[in-house]
Amino acid sequence: MVMTIQQWVNGKAVSELSLQDRGLSYGHGVFETLRIAGGKLLLWPEHLERLLAGCQRLSIPTQWLAEQLQQEMAALPSVEDGVLKIIVTAGEGGRGYRLPVQPSPTRILQLMPVPVYPDLPAEHGIEARWCQIRLACAPALAGIKHLNRLEQVLARAEWADEHIREGILCGQDGYLAEGTMSNLFLVYDGVLITPDLHDYGVAGIMRQHLMALAGSAGISVEVKKLQPKDLLGADEVFFCNSLIGIWPLRLLEQQVFIPGPVTRRLQALLTESYCAC
Repeated sequence: MVMTIQQWVNGKAVSELSLQDRGLSYGHGVFETLRIAGGKLLLWPEHLERLLAGCQRLSIPTQWLAEQLQQEMAALPSVEDGVLKIIVTAGEGGRGYRLPVQPSPTRILQLMPVPVYPDLPAEHGIEARWCQIRLACAPALAGIKHLNRLEQVLARAEWADEHIREGILCGQDGYLAEGTMSNLFLVYDGVLITPDLHDYGVAGIMRQHLMALAGSAGISVEVKKLQPKDLLGADEVFFCNSLIGIWPLRLLEQQVFIPGPVTRRLQALLTESYCAC
């Protein structure tokens, strides 16, 4: 296990970053957070695909980027169990928003320990709350895991109770979006439903993976606009991301939820899919 955070910038074991980097100045970049288990990077092809797509949407050059990342990752210390965070920015640039004539992306790799949760949230479920902040409608950025996470930062600042593991975000239009650090799924009569993310939110890799697993297992999947009342009436609710896997919702303010059969089946399918990697 990685006991301390280690980091590399453009393949070098350094911690300095140029003050002119556009990731620092404008949040002009993307990132991926991957789970390492059994010495393997879980869902790496999917993460790479999203990273490259995000770079392209933000006008960050991707020529040779995949090859550079692969080479730099191959040189990292061998880790059996840990977390790899990959950050790609638009690189250095002068003052102002205009892109450099020839942008040179900055690549940052960070190895860190896996978070430990003694209360076993995947098994027992978690307590959550509604967040007051609303996600801005921004279709040009929707789905991208870009570096500007200010809405999530402000949402997470709304509570300090350590028993509350996640907050639920809606868009400015009032529809359900996601958790502060996760994607959201509801179950109605055996059908798996997740909020539409056309206007806001992050299209998570675990969200994508679980929809594929569910479809292969014969579980109906729908992506649609959902209101808060839809969540309150759901048979099952769970959160997911690439690090936590699946966390069932157990308590939302005063309402109790039970981790149900669809949630448990997806947890089992997820474990099986990891073993097959």
